[in-house]
This record gives sequence, C-alpha cells and structure tokens, in this order.
Amino acid sequence: MKPLSYFILFCFLLGTLTSYSYAQPANTVDWKKVNVLVYTKNGKGYVHDNIPHAVKAIQKLSQEKGFKVDVTDDPAAFTEQNLKKYTFLMFPSTNNDVFDTDEQRVAFRRYIEAGGGFVGLHSVTGTERNWKWFKQMVGGTFLWHPTFQPIKVKVMDKAHPTVQGLPEVWERADECYFLKELYPGIKVVMAHDLSSLDKKEEEKIKSASAPFADYYPAAWYQNFDGGTIWITTLGHDKLSYEDPIFMKHVLQGMHFVASQSKSLNYTKAYATTKDNPLP
Repeated sequence: MKPLSYFILFCFLLGTLTSYSYAQPANTVDWKKVNVLVYTKNGKGYVHDNIPHAVKAIQKLSQEKGFKVDVTDDPAAFTEQNLKKYTFLMFPSTNNDVFDTDEQRVAFRRYIEAGGGFVGLHSVTGTERNWKWFKQMVGGTFLWHPTFQPIKVKVMDKAHPTVQGLPEVWERADECYFLKELYPGIKVVMAHDLSSLDKKEEEKIKSASAPFADYYPAAWYQNFDGGTIWITTLGHDKLSYEDPIFMKHVLQGMHFVASQSKSLNYTKAYATTKDNPLP
C-alpha cells in the first residue's frame, strides 16, 4: 500500500474512533436495579416541613422510573448488613444529629468507603455538625442563610450531566446556604449569584460568603472516601417538590450518583471508628 493510502486509512480510522467516543451516551442507569434508602430523621432543632413533600416526590419518581425505595426515620436501619441492599442513600433536609450511636455512624461511613452513593437535599449540610468526616463528605457544615427570597442560581459546569436541560440562570425563590469548614474536594456545578440577594443583609452576606465574592456554591458533587456524593442546597420550599424543573435537578443528581454506584466492595472499607483519618 502506498504511503498516501496509509495516511488516508489512518485518518479514516482516527475519525471513526473519535466520532464513536463522542457518540457514546452519558452513563446509563437501569433503574429497575436501583434500590434507594430515603432517611428522614432530624435531631433536636428545626425540622423542615418540606420533608414529607420530598418523600412523596421521590416515591413518585420511583413509580415512574421503576426503582425501589425504602423510607425510614429509624437509625437502626444503619447496619452494614442492611445498607448492602442499597445503590445510594438519600437524606432530604435532614438536620442536626441523626444517628443514635457511633456504631451506626461507622456503618454509614463503611458503606461510603465500599463505594456507596449519597444524595443530600437542602439542609443536609446541617446534619451531624460535630462529626468531621460527615462534614467533609457533604462539603462543609451549615453557617447561616439569608431570608427566603427570589434568587438567581447560575450553572457553573455546563458539561456536567446533573445540569443538562436546566436554565443557565435559574430564577427561583429559595434560601442561599452559607457553610463553614468548606471542603476543598467539592466540584461545583451550580452557584448562587450573590448580587441577586437582598441588599439589606449585604454586610452579613459578604462576611458569610468569604472568600467567595460574586458566586457561592449551591450544588456540587465529589468522589469522597470511595463513594460518590451529590448535594444541592436548594429546596427549602415544600412547593419545590411539585416543580418539574426542581425535580429534574434532583433526578439528575440521583441519576449521576446511581451511574457511579453500581456495586459495593467492602474490602475497601477500612473504618473501625467514625473518626479514622482519611487515607
């Protein structure tokens, strides 16, 4: 074969392979093989009235998509044997201490280490505020939020599957959660436009949002200690769970976590206490 023919063949094969790679769909999920544990316990303190609405919306998604869902507020569900059943765990607006024992915390942590997934909604960053590992997993711990108000939320990572089809600038009524102990491993996909917040709390917002100036994380993901984590701080209003755009946001987060959490491998779980240092 002549050199020119080799070159033409090489270009054809390269183009074919490149086209094939771009033609591949995003990670697919066989929802009929997905099993979700929705955990709703709250500790002492504020309890969101959106929780039953979130549960109802998730149950509706399970009927539409075909995945299994168990709902509980009983921390006794957190045993290693029981958690092995689940593709991912979902905490809708949990707050404060939600486990009764450190054994339950260790079971939760080992599940994540084994490759389990986690989806957290709204006030989940206010959960287990005295447990360092959990705070790192969810990306930080709750500090403060301005009053519920109209806000703008901007897509920061247009290529990420969890934001596909969402408004690039999403105008909605919600709360802007500020965190302390923000964990640097998170990858932000959506952010609050701080300029859209009510100016009457401007100085407090500047203090709480530091070192950020213009935008502040609203939704993110991370691969943390073996597991896949997706968090949205949106969803304060119970009516959000009847909003098709918001539920698309939630479903795409669930889809992303499910696509990354297809099997558990407990040989990778190493924690013997809730506070074992990260590798």
